[in-house]
Amino acid sequence: MSDGQTQTPNRLERRKQRTREALLQAAQAFIAAGKLNAPILEITQAADVGMGSFYNHFASKDELFAAAVTDVLDSQGEFLDRLTESLSDPAERFACRFRLCGRLFRRRPQESRIMLSIGLSLLSSDLGLAPRAKRDIIAASSAGRFKVHDPEIALAVAGGALLGLGQLLLEQPDRDDAQATDDVTRDVLRLFGMTAKQAQHLTSRPLPDIAVGDGTGSAA
Repeated sequence: MSDGQTQTPNRLERRKQRTREALLQAAQAFIAAGKLNAPILEITQAADVGMGSFYNHFASKDELFAAAVTDVLDSQGEFLDRLTESLSDPAERFACRFRLCGRLFRRRPQESRIMLSIGLSLLSSDLGLAPRAKRDIIAASSAGRFKVHDPEIALAVAGGALLGLGQLLLEQPDRDDAQATDDVTRDVLRLFGMTAKQAQHLTSRPLPDIAVGDGTGSAA
């Protein structure tokens, strides 16, 4: 087989991947803008992709939108994993992830609007922040760091607090996002049985750098 023949499938696969990524990015922009009823033609035009190419990747707009949300949740989960992989204390890991997520509402506005559009259904997702938060809540309870009797209720409390914080930060652009996030984090930690001193300690810890390539800089 010639070099040209062996390289052709790779070029085709790369082209297919670029097309899929373009459709996902276009769908994410529509979801963030609240344009959930946009026709497929409008989405393909935004992605600069032909209508025929759309159906090579997705059977319907609902399938595309579901994949777009999954892509965001996967990306968020992997991002938080990288930033918190060195933390061994599950309580600190939970607090760190919560504080990072609060700061990301401003630094990644499109992703944040997608998260808010999903709403409380995020809590039942097996992707993104929810399963990781539940894991940390259970581990912190087992280690005696949290006093939580029902991890699912605790997750619902934390998730509701985070979504409420995100909506507040988007509606009030002048509010200090770092201060507001740390305040909410302390309140959640107190609800999980930590003392005021313990909660203050965890929310005063330095955070990993969450620079995301857009010049936002450090999380602190």
